[in-house]
Amino acid sequence: MTTTQDQTVAKIPKRVIWLAVAGAVGGFLFGFDSSVVNGAVDAIKEEFALSEAVTGFAVAVALLGCAAGAYLAGKVADRYGRIPAMKLGALLFLVSAFGTGFAFGVWDLIFWRLVGGLGIGLASVIAPAYISEISPRHVRGRLASLQQLAITTGIFAALLSDALFANFAGGADQNLWFGIEAWRWMFIAGAVPAVVYGWIAFTLPESPRFLVFKGKDEEALKVFESIAPDEDTDRHLRDIKKAIEEDKLAGQKGSLRGKALGLQPVVWIGIILSVLQQFVGINVIFYYSTTLWKAVGFQEKDSLTISVATAITNILVTLVAIALVDRIGRRPIMLAGSIGMAVSLATMAFAFGSATGSGDAITLPGAWGPAALVAANVFVISFGASWGPLVWVLLGEIFPSRIRARALGLAAAAQWIANFAITLSFPVMAAASLPLTYAMYALFAAASFFFVMFKVPETNGMALEHAETLFVPKGSAKK
Repeated sequence: MTTTQDQTVAKIPKRVIWLAVAGAVGGFLFGFDSSVVNGAVDAIKEEFALSEAVTGFAVAVALLGCAAGAYLAGKVADRYGRIPAMKLGALLFLVSAFGTGFAFGVWDLIFWRLVGGLGIGLASVIAPAYISEISPRHVRGRLASLQQLAITTGIFAALLSDALFANFAGGADQNLWFGIEAWRWMFIAGAVPAVVYGWIAFTLPESPRFLVFKGKDEEALKVFESIAPDEDTDRHLRDIKKAIEEDKLAGQKGSLRGKALGLQPVVWIGIILSVLQQFVGINVIFYYSTTLWKAVGFQEKDSLTISVATAITNILVTLVAIALVDRIGRRPIMLAGSIGMAVSLATMAFAFGSATGSGDAITLPGAWGPAALVAANVFVISFGASWGPLVWVLLGEIFPSRIRARALGLAAAAQWIANFAITLSFPVMAAASLPLTYAMYALFAAASFFFVMFKVPETNGMALEHAETLFVPKGSAKK
């Protein structure tokens, strides 16, 4: 490892910061579009006279679009480039914002939610790939963590805008400007960040590593010199070309295929990291928290305020991760986060084991109510400071350059499918047994600790081409 204290405190070029922030705007759209439906769901249900099942599908269908978009993103990014993929994502966001806002029926609404999901899936892949490829090694962790910061900021912006529209109109189902209901304005508002993202995409340079793969060495050199003027740019080009040649000699040629159940081991590591990130149940806290808050004495009308407060907490702890990731490394933070998640989820399982009542009318006796509330917030903090941002950091740096976009797309698709499974299964599982549900999430959190301990090496301070070699099985790098 080549990281030194001087590197850690080295000044980050302003251009690099701008490129990373600009690339992360896709994460903002990701968070905004995935959360904006929360404030509109009741009004949509009433507007189109939907059953519980159809309402749930209309909300969750975007996640299926996300999975498809993430999978396709890798192919688009590898064939046409990272920037064209960003432009496509911005267009899908824009079209979805207006389509959903002016939906005339439930199936029309579902279609546009699916289109928006495709845009989210694209953004979830392109942002971490682009940021990791333009970031100097000694600050790559901090800059790659901007993806999660942008996501959490997007979630907060969506919840806040939902609250403002609903309050101005006197309810999400009430008319606002031009006789258009507030819930429709919630979706239309997404057009603003979509236009900003599209404009930004036209100002960004292409990823230098993608340019090298396409044989555009001179263009790549210019980008490297602009983002890392103090580093040996010629060495960067040599390292990338060497990695490409070694892959050709090894017969890899950009394929995801391998002997481990049909995929390369590093691809499986990315998929498992993505799935574990969702299987700890983080979205249960954000999507289904009303039952918990009511169980500890809050009124239903306070749930939106609590959700906004939780979103702010998520932003703050992500800032903590950004400050620490390049100082103490990826592994220590993720291991500590796994412990915090496992303990807090186990506490919630025990707390709900003492609950009385059923369905939405449950109560937690004595000290179990405050204990569950504290545990839920410890869980959000543990996740937000570790697995939330750092999985995206690792996905951006563990894959070989030749397959980075496609492998990241596959891992992100697995993450969205896992998100879909957790989102849909929680109501059924919770109705059967909340204690067992939270206990299952605690087991996945414990499993995440051991997976990082035995399968995820430290990549802090390494060039991308060096970091990826840590995940190659011994004896298989060359033939």
